[in-house]
Amino acid sequence: MTTRKTIGVLPLARSTFDVPLSEDYLERMLGVLESSGHAIVGPRKLLMDQDATREAIAELKQTALSQILVLQISFTDAVAIVEIANAFDEPLSIWAVPEARTGGKLRLNSFCGLNLAAYALGLNGREFGYLYADQQSPGIGDAVSELLAGKRRAVAVPARPANAGDPAGREAARSLRGARIGRLGAHPDGFDTCRYDKTALKTLADITVDELAITDLFDSARSEGADMPARLREQVAATLSGLDKVDQKQLDRSLRLKGALDQIRAAGTYDAFAVRCWPETFTEYGGAVCGPVAMMGEAKVPCACEADVYGALTSLLLQKVAGAPAFLTDLVDLDVTDNTGVVWHCGQAPLSMADPDTKPTAAIHNNRRMPLLYEFPLKPGKVTFFRLSQAKGMPMAVIGGGEMLKRPLAFNGTSGVVRFDSGSRNVLEHIMGAALEHHMALAYGDHRAALEAAAAELGLPVLIL
Repeated sequence: MTTRKTIGVLPLARSTFDVPLSEDYLERMLGVLESSGHAIVGPRKLLMDQDATREAIAELKQTALSQILVLQISFTDAVAIVEIANAFDEPLSIWAVPEARTGGKLRLNSFCGLNLAAYALGLNGREFGYLYADQQSPGIGDAVSELLAGKRRAVAVPARPANAGDPAGREAARSLRGARIGRLGAHPDGFDTCRYDKTALKTLADITVDELAITDLFDSARSEGADMPARLREQVAATLSGLDKVDQKQLDRSLRLKGALDQIRAAGTYDAFAVRCWPETFTEYGGAVCGPVAMMGEAKVPCACEADVYGALTSLLLQKVAGAPAFLTDLVDLDVTDNTGVVWHCGQAPLSMADPDTKPTAAIHNNRRMPLLYEFPLKPGKVTFFRLSQAKGMPMAVIGGGEMLKRPLAFNGTSGVVRFDSGSRNVLEHIMGAALEHHMALAYGDHRAALEAAAAELGLPVLIL
């Protein structure tokens, strides 16, 4: 007989995602939990901000609990999960939910929230259980019962020494020495995945990071004359359809950011950038940097969003090994039934990665509704995944492989459906167990041996995804 427990539930969501859908998911998830035979306590409404979360924590602390269960209904940063973990000594679990691959807006992005939470908990040495499953999927009652019984814990995944056999990979790592990264703005709160240590980077490969203000980017963009965005618009129109359908003033501001990045790069001799892309590019400047980031990536000047300095360095090394552009992406879905995953970002993949059977389209940002973003499905072919990681505070290289499939666009922006060589279930277990960052870089081709040799040259162990 199952011992009846008292489960404290905290449902997390954000207003920038689909609130009605989040509310529907919450109702269904609570229905599954109520059928578990356990006592379910806590708010029956979405916790949309930190104040609401803190109030719910305070109320739950008045009850003797057996376990804390976070319902990761939409994307959130990791601020809330860290506060929850610090507030309770009881076992902690997270239930995140997939959404349909409709080709439209990424309405919840729950998996990315789970990924950020796992990384933050790993840094804090906090054990946790997890479930990534649809609230209406077959067997969901049994899966939830296992989660509440403590049978779905994240299991640590050890790294191993790197094989230094590939001379080209070692040379690519050596060529990093002296590289310069311009960081434009600080990473968003709750994005522990984007933190970095300047001293550690200097020790790793003599990398210099200049910390610039995001307003430097905006000021440079505003100083551009009218000719620059007009010329760039003409160039972009030759490769993207739909430019006339987006707000033209916002498009002009977006294109100016490309000129600004070029100016700053020339002045600082930067090899890559890490850009605080939101919310200020929208709320203070008025145009998206995603399209310009795609253009810079195609020109082999990686620009990591969310001011992810290690992401910029990861992309720089991967493109050196691949001899081709790299795309820093989020993993936003894993389907163990179909054995596929979806890699996505708002609209910043290099144009050479577009499926040749589709016409790339000018698009607007998922949540902020401003241009310019690129929209297309990624082309089919062999891909390699890579990350210079700081998971659990231990530097290592994460390497994986897969096949990008010829599938319809999963979510708007730039996205692709991939079948990982090791299988979706294994990838999920490794991301959770190793508490990996939410950004991975990908490039076309199989570059795993060279990347492992590069890791050896840098003195890093490897984790095979």
